[in-house]
Amino acid sequence: MHPDEIATLTTRIGRAHLRRRLGLEADHEVFVINRPGAHFFYPENWYSVHGFIRHALRLSGLLARAQHNATRLQVRHNRVVLPALPAAFEGFRILHLSDLHLDMEPRNVAALCARLPTLDADLCVLTGDYRAKTFGPYGRVLSAMCEVRRQIEAPVLAVLGNHDTLAFVPAFESMGIRCLLNESEPIERQGERIYFAGVDDAHYYRVHNLDKATAGIPEGAIAILLSHTPEIYQHAAHCGFDLMLCGHTHGGQICLPGGFPLTWDARCPRRLAAGAWRHGALLGYTSVGAGTSVVNARLNCPPEITVHTLSVG
Repeated sequence: MHPDEIATLTTRIGRAHLRRRLGLEADHEVFVINRPGAHFFYPENWYSVHGFIRHALRLSGLLARAQHNATRLQVRHNRVVLPALPAAFEGFRILHLSDLHLDMEPRNVAALCARLPTLDADLCVLTGDYRAKTFGPYGRVLSAMCEVRRQIEAPVLAVLGNHDTLAFVPAFESMGIRCLLNESEPIERQGERIYFAGVDDAHYYRVHNLDKATAGIPEGAIAILLSHTPEIYQHAAHCGFDLMLCGHTHGGQICLPGGFPLTWDARCPRRLAAGAWRHGALLGYTSVGAGTSVVNARLNCPPEITVHTLSVG
């Protein structure tokens, strides 16, 4: 990042957060690429495993179908009932995109860009993981994100995931994508407000801070949390959030018939791995994502775009 961008982010999120995030990113890249033996033990570098999955799908005759499935975006509608919702926000639509992995496969990005103009929303939220790997160059990600952003007319809020770098923030915000780094943003309609809070990655980097994210939200206001992962669902519930929107799990991506995930790479119950859920008074939704990771293949778990519609009942 340019020194001016670093200075701006330091003022905005604090020296400790910025240093921790950038330091952990650098440590991670050293571990994955340069540390002797790490390239073998780190799952992202298990090219033989990636090859095995592709070979197994090819032998079973499922590879072409699984790759085609990755472009067949499903639009899922989720009605969210919030009895305390201000009347002005009745019917408010939130377009939710997650786990785009924009440099994984151009056909997936093309399918997403073709679908987005057909959808109406009052706000778009992005819940992290914009690149395929967790390190390395990201020029293709920024180019693809520019194209995606052009297809969305609504304002856009975003959080970072475990595949993302803090360097995305100034680039995204120059495109009109407001990134929430343990921050909140009010949305106003007819003099009434609801609040969106967003935390930095809570899965790998663990630089989320709900205290900072909620600091600007008045007591009793409708508060919606954006988190890359559902893993902090208990903390979100006890902080008084009404709704939590997240992703990360890919819903398993390659699932057994019926959409049963074999793995979801998150420290949370299986019921939080995909779709709508509830924990106490907290409503939640985990998107299975619009992209693919590790292998460009989906079985029994189609990629999704979600439209959440808020209602008082």
